[in-house]
Amino acid sequence: MKKGYVYIILTTVIFSTMEIALKLVSTTFNPIQLTFTRFFIGGLCLIPFAISSLHKKHLSISINDLYYFALLGLLGIVVSMGLYQLAVQNTEASVVAVLFSCNPVFVTILAFFLLKEAITKNNIIALVLEIIGTIIIIDPLNTKLSVLGVILTIASTLTFALYGVSGKKKCAKYGGIVVTCFGFIFGSLEMLILIGLTHITLISNWFYSNGLATFSNIPLFTGYNLNTLPIVAFICIINTGVGFACYFKAMEETSAQTTSLVFFFKPILAPILALIILHEIIPFNMIMGILLILIGSLSSILPELLAQRNAKLDTDNTII
Repeated sequence: MKKGYVYIILTTVIFSTMEIALKLVSTTFNPIQLTFTRFFIGGLCLIPFAISSLHKKHLSISINDLYYFALLGLLGIVVSMGLYQLAVQNTEASVVAVLFSCNPVFVTILAFFLLKEAITKNNIIALVLEIIGTIIIIDPLNTKLSVLGVILTIASTLTFALYGVSGKKKCAKYGGIVVTCFGFIFGSLEMLILIGLTHITLISNWFYSNGLATFSNIPLFTGYNLNTLPIVAFICIINTGVGFACYFKAMEETSAQTTSLVFFFKPILAPILALIILHEIIPFNMIMGILLILIGSLSSILPELLAQRNAKLDTDNTII
């Protein structure tokens, strides 16, 4: 269990630096280019862990499941993470980090509708508090944030939650690290195909003439130099590869509910790091919004953690 909490701490720190690292190179790289790079290399980093997991479970992946992983990659990487990178480019890293941390609650709600999983009063309270917290952070009557950036962040969070719910059944069969690894690789390869299509003159000109220059002639190799390579390597290997590996190792050592503590601490740590590294100001409304999101997360997480603790105590007493 102690090892599990070490993985949770590592995951929290690594994930809390993600938006900051992406922001540092957001003006150097095309957002789609960077999304492809980080998930392709991140997926490659996860391959040894995925193979080890399959061997331990004596499993092989069927053709139908490969198709399913391809669909998961399209939803989670191409759509959700494409929107996520565009969000980082259009608004503050701290805002993206905080809003994206609402993801576990949306997963719970979507799982209720799509997988018929039970939903509790605490889950509803958490959702309401996090929505109120999000509205306070956005401050629609006096917002200084990019409206586009906020919309992109919320869209990314919702589609990533849908990606998580859609992958739950396969996670039960193969384990989270296998599903994530293949989702990353398929999603990045699908994104590579889309990048290639943007170099077709007709498609490129259409995007450019409709004010979507970001999707016109998306580069693949430009922007890499001695200054950007260390940050890109950190994003691909540490933020994506090691970060997700630690996340799933934490789930193996503890539980999915305990590991979700990552998304409780990230809204605290990420804005502080953004203030120190990017000098992003943390306004009063953002502090209030973060507090509500934290209370919402705690109301969702705490009952499950207490139930797990009580169950363990009952088991220990029975053994004695």
